[in-house]
Amino acid sequence: MVIAAEVQRGMEDSSWIRRMFELGIELRQERGAENVFDLSLGNPITEPPPEFFDELRRIAASDAPGSHRYMPNAGYVKTRQAVADALIEETGLAYGANAIVMTVGAAAGLNVIIHSLCDRGDEVVILAPYFGEYFFYATNHGATPVVVGCDDDFIPNLAELESRLSARTRVVIVNSPNNPSGVMYPASFIESLARLLDAKSAEFSTEIFLVSDEPYRKILFDEQVYPFPQLAYERTLTVTSHAKDLALPGERIGYIAVHPEYAATDHGKTLLDALIFCNRVLGFVNAPAIMQHVVRQLQRVTIDTSDYRRKRDYLYGVLSAAGYQVRKPEGAFYMFPRSPVPDELELVAALQRHGVLVVPGRGFGMEGYFRISYCVEQRELEGAAPGFAAAMSELTGR
Repeated sequence: MVIAAEVQRGMEDSSWIRRMFELGIELRQERGAENVFDLSLGNPITEPPPEFFDELRRIAASDAPGSHRYMPNAGYVKTRQAVADALIEETGLAYGANAIVMTVGAAAGLNVIIHSLCDRGDEVVILAPYFGEYFFYATNHGATPVVVGCDDDFIPNLAELESRLSARTRVVIVNSPNNPSGVMYPASFIESLARLLDAKSAEFSTEIFLVSDEPYRKILFDEQVYPFPQLAYERTLTVTSHAKDLALPGERIGYIAVHPEYAATDHGKTLLDALIFCNRVLGFVNAPAIMQHVVRQLQRVTIDTSDYRRKRDYLYGVLSAAGYQVRKPEGAFYMFPRSPVPDELELVAALQRHGVLVVPGRGFGMEGYFRISYCVEQRELEGAAPGFAAAMSELTGR
């Protein structure tokens, strides 16, 4: 075999999201773009806010010496301090620039964290429903993914989590608001999770890290208030990007933030050194210079989320009227309805026949469900609406 066996396996099990995206291209060629409604990919059509373009033009017009050279692998100190200052305002915790590592988006940040913390055979706990790439991020570095289920409201099952934690557990990844469900885990769950991780760390004489993956943290609806995990648990590592809150998915800019109290300990300083080292040796080297300059001034700027809220409300109404069981999301831009038939691949195929593309729930660790991304043009949602009703009728006779 020409390529590595592990890569071959990964390619064979590759993301359902990408498969549906590629199928959408084929269907548009066959049926015409106006007859295909692709709700599979979380690629926002929302444009960045005006402040982004203002700052980008300012940076592009500047000829300040050294603006495009290498900088410390952790990123520009001024940018890291700007991130820290914004986190101080959001959390009340005393973040400093030394607790921040700028990364090539959240995906790079997650890989840097897992590489820094996990030896081969160590365990990374993934809470279903989950973003499928977490599996590859864990196995990229020789770690073993361990999946924990959830209740009917998509809140992780703490009793099951307790039974799955072991002396080899190094990381628990929490993603809230959640991709694919749009559910925001309540503060009560976060507090219970923190108590459990504290108790298990003591029981095993290890340090279990809570990695909070937060690209949707600022996309909240209905006056929801985000419960910051680091307020409950000192071994929290925040990883996020500006892909969603500034609508910059292609610019690959994000950061890791280590809890400031942990960062001040000897273990925390060693961890930060490891994160910086791994940022370099994994080949990222540093986050893009221009984007670091730009987002330095945008830490208090977010896209207008009202458009996502309107689309959420419209889609929720369409699905409910058609007879689907669906939990109304608190954030992000996804819905995760239950399939009207046990095998959601039947539902996905029926929707395809009506020109609607969604992602099977098994791609997120939950068969019997499917994911809809509504970060699309309103006309895409309106075009898909008859297909949802038709597929329901076709499969159930309703």
